Amino acid sequence: MRSYKNRLKNEYKFYSQELLHNLFKHPYTKIEFIVNDLNVSRITAANYLNNLAEDRLIRKEKLGTGNYYINVQLFELLSRRQS
Repeated sequence: MRSYKNRLKNEYKFYSQELLHNLFKHPYTKIEFIVNDLNVSRITAANYLNNLAEDRLIRKEKLGTGNYYINVQLFELLSRRQS
């Protein structure tokens, strides 16, 4: 989470603590989640997520008519099995 925070803070004008928390609340997020959590328009939320996906901080997956944005590092961390 710290590396994401540093990268978001240094490379993106739209950094906010709320955005960081949204990306780590679940292993994926959606435009609607950003709209609600950050109180921004749908277009703004889509731009934020698409920028992060283009820079490979998250992965964009289309499922049905919606897009899901997956925090791959968090997903992998949560998927690891304890031996």
